[in-house]
Amino acid sequence: MSTLPVGRIITAIRRRIGPLDLGPQDPFHTLVATLISLRTRDEVTRAAAGRLLARAGTPAKLARLQTRTIDRLIYPAGFHRRKAKTLRRIARLLLDEHGGEVPDDLDSLLALPGVGLKTANLVLSRGHSVPAICVDTHVHRIFNRLGYVETAQPDETEPVLRARLPRRYWIEVNLLLVRFGQQVCTPLSPRCSGCPVARYCARVGVTRSR
Repeated sequence: MSTLPVGRIITAIRRRIGPLDLGPQDPFHTLVATLISLRTRDEVTRAAAGRLLARAGTPAKLARLQTRTIDRLIYPAGFHRRKAKTLRRIARLLLDEHGGEVPDDLDSLLALPGVGLKTANLVLSRGHSVPAICVDTHVHRIFNRLGYVETAQPDETEPVLRARLPRRYWIEVNLLLVRFGQQVCTPLSPRCSGCPVARYCARVGVTRSR
């Protein structure tokens, strides 16, 4: 098991990133935006989700849209045609099976088409304030670089973090590390010289030993 001082690491990253809005978000908006984000750049996701939700911010309004309209609104998100069909199906299911509400339990969320563990956990944590760890590529990359986990895929990282990471950090860890991964611990050419947690980082230690 890793002996990294994860509390100190998260505190240092918080100071570097600054205040975060960790208040609850609309569960439906969170669900829609997260589904659009899959295989899509962050800036494209924000614009596409903004256009769609401005037009259809509830399951009832989304279900009334034609698939081609949804497709046009979320373009150029990755796999936009497939996502348009999925989003409309989800809106119908939420109306028919959940009273127009986004469920707040993992099994019900995973039963929705196109919803995987990452999406379900983000909806639980950000939409319903239920402690859950959303592991995207940033969370997976940074915890592996630090040496806190040794996993090959984000889906492998989630259960390890669930067993190891103190529960008080679960809700904030995704947003915190997404920002940190965009600004400091970037996928390519991370800014290690200015990193507030470089002294704890396994990657930096390996680089310096070469």
